[in-house]
Amino acid sequence: MSKRRITVIKGDGIGPSITDATLKVLDALNCDFEYDFAQVGISCLVEGKPLIPEEVLDLIRKNKVTLKGPLTTPIGEGFTSINVTLRKTFELFANVRPAISFPGTKSRYDNIDIITVRENMQGMYSGKGQIVTDDGKLAQAMSIYSKDDCLRIIDFAYNIAKKNNRKKITIIHKANILKTTSGLFLQTGREIAKKYPEIETNEMIVDNACMQLVMNPHQFDVIVTTNLFGDIISDLCAGLVGGLGMAPGANIGKETAIFEAVHGSAPDIAHKNIANPTALFLAAAIMLDYLDMADKAKKIRDAIREVTTKKDRVTIDLGGNGSTDEYTSSIIERL
Repeated sequence: MSKRRITVIKGDGIGPSITDATLKVLDALNCDFEYDFAQVGISCLVEGKPLIPEEVLDLIRKNKVTLKGPLTTPIGEGFTSINVTLRKTFELFANVRPAISFPGTKSRYDNIDIITVRENMQGMYSGKGQIVTDDGKLAQAMSIYSKDDCLRIIDFAYNIAKKNNRKKITIIHKANILKTTSGLFLQTGREIAKKYPEIETNEMIVDNACMQLVMNPHQFDVIVTTNLFGDIISDLCAGLVGGLGMAPGANIGKETAIFEAVHGSAPDIAHKNIANPTALFLAAAIMLDYLDMADKAKKIRDAIREVTTKKDRVTIDLGGNGSTDEYTSSIIERL
């Protein structure tokens, strides 16, 4: 039987360091993966290549599953976001962002376990129809949603809930003001909710949802929302569990999926062996769930929980003095 091939994009800054650490964890679990390494981002520009070379797109398309470290999009005109480009190219319509509490993190709450499912392609965040007049006095952007867009993401969220034995979904919207786009999203959510009577459905206006997440986050289980709202809410949820250093993400389409750490490339601490690889460890765990290897995914999460509880060689941001390598070794010893 041939091994499962995974495309690996190490990324920029701390990306190579935390990606290498993650591959060590996956190898220690005997996942039986073969890795195809791909170069994307600033390192490609230095070599005179496009930000995303065509051969990399072909590799992602071929292997269907990609593990990605953080990337830096160069600042300046003409450079579109690498992450947005990948989402559009492979129609990765669902962004899944779990926020799970681990001991030892700098957070105000314990026992947070929230999954945010964000529509990943449309709405205001898509950048459609952006215009600035020649005199610079008027700017415009468009927010567009179709019924099919709403059906696809909301049904996906209910399936996530069902698969993970979740009991409640909160549909977050702004239909009281944005009566067209948010209104369509909310109405579609109400229709789909009828297909899942075993799951409790709640509706919440986005500004109230942000307040409720800060005041009483334990009332939330699975959140489904539109692109721009989801971008904001998922980072808010990361703040509930210690920040982006503990925040994994998955971008999932019909045939292709990319799993990533959602934080930046942190060039200021690159090559210092002090970066916290937890977010990418957790992204790898989501990837294992996706590949029906839930038992191995659980081992990663359990190991992180034990290491952070005992503060055994954890990195500086987790309250210890451990290096990236030492923290990784501590995790592997518990697998």
